[in-house]
Amino acid sequence: MPKLTINGIEVEVEQGTSIIQAAEQIGIEIPRFCYHDKLSVPANCRMCLVEVEGGPPKPVASCAMACGEGMVVKTDTEMVHKARKGVMEFLLINHPLDCPICDQGGECDLQDQAVAYGYDRSRYHENKRAVADKELGPLIKTTMTRCIQCTRCVRLGEEVAGVTELGLMHRGEDVEIDTFVEKAVSSEMSGNMIDVCPVGALTSKPYEFKARPWELSKTESIDVHDAVGSNVRIDARGGEVMRVLPRLHEEINEEWISDKTRFAYDGLKKRRLDRPWIKNEKTGKLEEADWNEAFTLIAEKMKSRKADKRAFIAGDMIDVEAMVAAKDLAEAIGGAALECRIDGATFDTSSRSGYLFNTSIAATEEADAILLVGVNPRTEAAMINARILKAVRHNKAKVGVIGKACDLNYAYDHIGTTAKDLEAFKTSKAAFAKAFKAAKKPMIILGMGALQGEDGQAVHALAHEIAKTYKVVKPEWNGFNMLHNAASRVGALDVGFAQDDFYIGDASFVYLLGADFDTSFLNSKAFVVYQGHHGDLGAHRADVILPGAAYTEKTALYVNTEGRVQQTLRAVMPPGDAREDWTILRALSAFLNTPLPYNTHQQLRDRIVKEWAQFGTLDVVPSETWEAFGKKGKVSKDVIAPAYENIYMTNAICRASETMKACTQEFFLSKQEDMAEAAE
Repeated sequence: MPKLTINGIEVEVEQGTSIIQAAEQIGIEIPRFCYHDKLSVPANCRMCLVEVEGGPPKPVASCAMACGEGMVVKTDTEMVHKARKGVMEFLLINHPLDCPICDQGGECDLQDQAVAYGYDRSRYHENKRAVADKELGPLIKTTMTRCIQCTRCVRLGEEVAGVTELGLMHRGEDVEIDTFVEKAVSSEMSGNMIDVCPVGALTSKPYEFKARPWELSKTESIDVHDAVGSNVRIDARGGEVMRVLPRLHEEINEEWISDKTRFAYDGLKKRRLDRPWIKNEKTGKLEEADWNEAFTLIAEKMKSRKADKRAFIAGDMIDVEAMVAAKDLAEAIGGAALECRIDGATFDTSSRSGYLFNTSIAATEEADAILLVGVNPRTEAAMINARILKAVRHNKAKVGVIGKACDLNYAYDHIGTTAKDLEAFKTSKAAFAKAFKAAKKPMIILGMGALQGEDGQAVHALAHEIAKTYKVVKPEWNGFNMLHNAASRVGALDVGFAQDDFYIGDASFVYLLGADFDTSFLNSKAFVVYQGHHGDLGAHRADVILPGAAYTEKTALYVNTEGRVQQTLRAVMPPGDAREDWTILRALSAFLNTPLPYNTHQQLRDRIVKEWAQFGTLDVVPSETWEAFGKKGKVSKDVIAPAYENIYMTNAICRASETMKACTQEFFLSKQEDMAEAAE
């Protein structure tokens, strides 16, 4: 481990550490534009120049030079300052003077560095170069004249998102970032290009001219559009969410988020439920009501049904507090069926290790062989797919797929399409099976698509057998993983909000707790209550509608797919008469003459922690004991399809979002049309 001195401070670093990284370790900031600690090093902006004693008689790029033993580095000498001022002058030669109308204003690296190293006038008298803007789709707005060719967007596309649609074209003064073929950037992580762009060349199209950063209140929260639990920052003004940005969490999403997480926020203000509604039995139309009327009617109908005919169904974005309150209410009134798996997945919930992502999200990139069963991680969990891409790029990991072929951004062996092929894999002699058996850190990722048939329990048991056969679980490595796609799912399973022996179509009273799904199979005479934040699929069938709060409007607990407990924080207030879900259930319990034993959020949290201790500690990945799970049985010959293919229309917020509708048209429907034409 080499020792070096930077500005008189001695530091010891690992072999291969660059000067810019060593400086960061001791709190010395070196300006940069092209360097990014998550991307490869191009060393093409030259802003990070430093002086090395005994080295070349000129400044050196600190991002590209590795630390050496005894090296003496200076970052604040006159030579360094003069060199950086020269670089800044060149960068500003062609940069337009449009800071007042640039959406990057206030968050622009170029602005910040120009304050420290810029001149107060230009010595360049020729005409500025202009570059045509590119059409990259409904998410990214381009102003390419501002581009300084740092290539961060190109490297992010290749190394993180796994697409090669952007590149550096031409040479000399004509150099520019462009698409090789004129098309939109189709990655599900394209919005991260906006974050890494150090200038205003790439900005958010939906956010265009909406707000300035200093006008916004910033709230640290988590995303609930999938089960990854990406850490985000919600920026709001007044009562409106203006944008959603990633928040650094190395073990979950690093500093990236998916486009759905980033851009679906406009759906939060459309088609919202902001008051109670009751269906008129004569006209069949919904009419406005007050809370007392709604609660009185619900209590009457609920009491009139037998316990075995009542059901509470939790949706994909419901918090733990609401589900515990619903469970307590069901027990207080004498019983009701509880279920959270509205996608129809069936699997054994008795063992926690059987339904968690046991490897952990961060450790995915350590795997050297990965078997995907009934899952498309690119659409179901983009952050996990980025980790798999890392494993493929850095570990040369082999990937095998059982299920419908899908468009992943890395090569894979397509082993089969049915659960029968999974069964045959136990004794397979194929190349991937041999590589999987020889792997030191093999992984199985079992998706909801493999468990949605009647053979779900059998497939679950079969996956356990394969894990045992191929020694996927070892003392230092648990490679068995179930990938959920609903933010509420693991929390619901942890608190027992699941029941295997009940068919919801038999219920005569159904309480839909944020559950938006096709309700056509429900009993036509069933009394349906919908509690949620959007007038979507569940609300269309309801006899009574109760307005709930969205994830940006409450402080609540969620458990991600790896079993990590996290919480959202309220960024804005719910609209109109909408309330947090647990408070609605607490108020309803009083009308049923069975008031729940908590009146505050803290009292409810205490009740939860008392029964389920894991909810008392946030942001910790559990270590579960490996146990047998599933029920042996015959498996189907039907093709296993991923849980969903259109990443942009997976929940009520997305379906209300104009941006997600535009993405569906641009990236999903047009692709389907192209595939249909190719098939013909």
